[in-house]
Amino acid sequence: MSVRKASATWNGTLKEGKGTMSLGSGAFEGAYSFSSRFEEGTGTNPEELIGAAHAGCFSMFLAALLSDAGYTPTSVDTTAKVHLRQGPTVTLIELESQAVVPGLEDAELQELAIQAKENCPISKALAGPEIQMTVTLV
Repeated sequence: MSVRKASATWNGTLKEGKGTMSLGSGAFEGAYSFSSRFEEGTGTNPEELIGAAHAGCFSMFLAALLSDAGYTPTSVDTTAKVHLRQGPTVTLIELESQAVVPGLEDAELQELAIQAKENCPISKALAGPEIQMTVTLV
């Protein structure tokens, strides 16, 4: 079983404080603040990192399903929009994906994409918010 690690440090009060988040692999470390999370300030935020994780997981899972169905995907490009409302609560995740898959019909892509959305590990981990998805055959 794989165990992945990330960490965060927060210093100070909610509105005046600041923090950093980093991945255990060392591939990313970023600053975050009240402003970067709830306004449009500089830095990252937990929702942005959730979006990156979800987009990456969905893309890999869809590629696996396509491969299992006998296709060779050239690329699966996914963007995740994570909606944070007052409360704060994540209420919606929109997955927008474009797939380049020679020989694939759109109807089959849609079926496989639904399976990927429902079964990728990050979708399962995020079962609380609604997860919406749009996928486009390129």
